[in-house]
Amino acid sequence: MKKIYLISSLIVLIGITSGISFFLIRDANAQIPEDITLVTMDEENYTFGEETETIKLVEFIYTHCPDICPTTTQKMNLLRKDLIQEGVYGKDVQFVTITIDPYRDTPEVLRKYMDNFGLENDGNWIFLTGDPADTLVEQKKIKQVADTFQFQYRDPGNGFYVHSTFTYLIDENNKFIKKFPMGEDFNKDEVFEEIMDEI
Repeated sequence: MKKIYLISSLIVLIGITSGISFFLIRDANAQIPEDITLVTMDEENYTFGEETETIKLVEFIYTHCPDICPTTTQKMNLLRKDLIQEGVYGKDVQFVTITIDPYRDTPEVLRKYMDNFGLENDGNWIFLTGDPADTLVEQKKIKQVADTFQFQYRDPGNGFYVHSTFTYLIDENNKFIKKFPMGEDFNKDEVFEEIMDEI
């Protein structure tokens, strides 16, 4: 009986270890495809792989979000101020915010969102959406970027998206480094330390 229990425990342990290893390897190899082009808040094209070679903190949001998205943006703004004090913001690290709702979040709406948070449009915090001329195609491109990091989202039909709750630190080649919680669980000091270690 003890032998069966020991074998069963070993099988369960191997299964758990394999599952954890799978997710760690998947995340470590995640990289945004270089040929995806989205539109910035300034209505300019932004192609992953052609931008400046800095590490980036990537946030997925939608501007109608009532809680977790604006909370994350607010905390990232506080983090931005810490990075400015260190002299690395813009030079070594940039922020990228991607809307998951390109239908409503036009470049103009994203600019207003930035204004609401007092974010200076200095080219170091890029807000991305799709081309309003073809939102269906653009939504697919945004989903392709989100799928890179297993960021899941869907609109249940009321305009309030259900979505994953992570932000992502990526290297100069748009490859995954680490993920952090969104909202109240976003610890700007922890993210700051990780960024400084990577720089």
